[in-house]
Order: sequence, then structure tokens, then C-alpha cells
Amino acid sequence: MKLQLLLSSLFSKIQGKHWLLGVILWFTLLAPAQASVILRVAIERGVKQVKVGASTTAIVKDSSGRTLGQLPGMSAFAAQSVPGGIALDRWQSGLFWIEPTNKGYVYIGDRWFRGRILVVPTDKGLTAVNWVDLEEYLYSVIGGEMDSRWPDEALKAQAIAARTYALYERQKQRKNPVYDLGDSPDRWQIYKGVSSESARTYNAVDSTAGQVLTYQNQIILSVFHACSGGHTENVEDVWGNTLPYLRAVPDFDQDIKECNWIKTFTPQEISSRIAGVGNIKSMNIESLSPFKSVKSLKIIGDKGTKILEGEQVRTALKLRSTRFTVSKDANGNFVLQGLGFGHALGMSQWGAYNLAQRGANHLQILGYYYRGVALTGIQAK
Repeated sequence: MKLQLLLSSLFSKIQGKHWLLGVILWFTLLAPAQASVILRVAIERGVKQVKVGASTTAIVKDSSGRTLGQLPGMSAFAAQSVPGGIALDRWQSGLFWIEPTNKGYVYIGDRWFRGRILVVPTDKGLTAVNWVDLEEYLYSVIGGEMDSRWPDEALKAQAIAARTYALYERQKQRKNPVYDLGDSPDRWQIYKGVSSESARTYNAVDSTAGQVLTYQNQIILSVFHACSGGHTENVEDVWGNTLPYLRAVPDFDQDIKECNWIKTFTPQEISSRIAGVGNIKSMNIESLSPFKSVKSLKIIGDKGTKILEGEQVRTALKLRSTRFTVSKDANGNFVLQGLGFGHALGMSQWGAYNLAQRGANHLQILGYYYRGVALTGIQAK
């Protein structure tokens, strides 16, 4: 069965034919991409010391933009938090810029990055920020978020979703004087620097350059996850707030081995993660979403009761997903058997993989997971 017929048959069973209108309307002519956008990505935050350097000779500047000197290429230097600012090699300043010459790479911690470095003092030490062009940032993110051997159309869908998400975070962080986003997957996107770049990530980014997803002319919160386990969720059932484009849809990832999981907890392990309940007596699912994800979980102990709700269910117990059942084994341990990996909102990456394998292009994939959105050229500076 062709993909288009498969999708049509699937949706007609649950929503009638009105879904086609949303898929058709989301396609718009691309506006010309604007000047390049620079992202500020925090690589190290609140540390006492960080190693920095560059692959080529690097120019070192202070807060006024005055050149202090140079750092030789292929050498690591420790930037340290000191009273009144930062010490780097033979200099001390309120902050430092490190700018490689001849399109060299910069070194932060233990990884190489494109762009330049800003090292600034913060409340808990110092923060090293990679100032990098958005499109070059995405070269790395696509390889970090997806296997670069996956189908091109899945990688392109990931490129547009990741670009949109980065700009959404940049817009949200306007009042942050130091950075737009970080590099960790628990809150942002996986950004490993040049080590996760490849010819195929270059192609995915370059062939979709400047393209983002919008809803009513606003950049969307284009979240994604590894796999939903058969059905994505409505955002209000996970985070509480309603967004018209993050609607639940049947997924194509339920047969992925990595998305089936079992986790066993002793009562003591649960007690150590859930404060104030004491020794655990029972764990009961209180409510489910329409698609069988746990919306609220009651944990009863000898000192109190705790109800976890929405995404808190997953994060408090460090679970792969909230789509699970609870049972007890012969030793009194709690056994959680689940499907999915992540919050189940927006695009499923394994679902995108399977859709691409079935012949869907990247626009069809994005239109399926983000409802009623438009494809637009970047309007940011």
C-alpha cells in the first residue's frame, strides 16, 4: 500500500477526511532566507575552570573588543574563575573572546566546535559559550539527534524541526544576557560539535536552509522524541498547556526494539527518589491519557502520599516514557513495563524513519506530526 493511501486510510478511521485540509494548508511558498543567525550555545555552565583553545592561531579579546594577544593553535589553555573576572594564560579580564583565524575550530572542554568562544563569569563560576552560525550548529545537531545513516527525508525533517526549535528557544531566552540554549538533550538538543557532522548532515541542513515551521506566523515549539510507542500525545496531557499544533496522532514506531522497556524498582529505590513518603507500600496509576499514557501516578508510603502528574511521572522516576503498566514481582519489587522513549510530543524520530522508509518526504513527515503548520523562511536576525 502506498504511503498516501496508508495515511488516508488511517486518518479516515478516526477523524474523517478533514485531516487532508490541514496537510494541504500547511504548505506555503518559502520567503527568502534572511542574513545568517548567530546562536549562543552554553557548552560549560557554572564551572570553576574550563579548557579552551583553537585549531589555528586564535585572537584573544577583552570585553571592550580590544585585542590582548594570540593563543597558538592546537594548544589547550585553562580559563579560571578568579575574583573580579577570569584568568586566561597571562591575562585577566571581565570576560574573554577567543576567535580562531583562517576558519579554524574552537575547543571547549573536550570537544571541537565551529564559531568562536565567549567566556564570562556567572554566579556559580564561569560559563563558556559557543557563538555559532545557526546552520553550522545544525550540522552537528542532526548527527547528534539522528543516526546520519538514516533516510535523507528523515534527516531533512529533523533539520527543519531542530532549526525551528533552536529559534524558538532563542526567542524565549531574549532576556538571558549570556546564552540562548545549552547542549544537553534533557532540556535542549544534542550538540556535540564537529564530531557528529558528516556529508549527510550537511546535505540535510543545506537542502532545507532557512526553513522553519510556524503556526499563525509564529515559530512553533517543534519538540520531538525518540519514539512514542504507537501513538503521540496531546500536549495538555503531558505539560498541561494546550498548543493547537501538538496534537496526538497514530505513530509508526511501536515495533522498534529500542522503544520497548522494562524497569524494576525496589521500594527503597522509589523512596530515595520520592521525598516525604517514607517506605513505599503501593504504586497505583490514577489516570491515563486517551492513548494510555500515565497522566497521574499515586505513590503511597508509611509517611505520606505523593501524586506525580504529567511529565513529572517520567522525570521523577527517570523512566523512558509515561506509557507503562505497574505490577509487583514475587520479591515485592515494582515492575514497570513500557513503550516509547521521550515525552511523546511532536515528531517521533523512529516514526519519521519508518515513514521515510515507506516513501514519505520530509514535508509529509513534518505535516503529519505538527498539525496545521506552515513552512516559512527565517524572519529572524
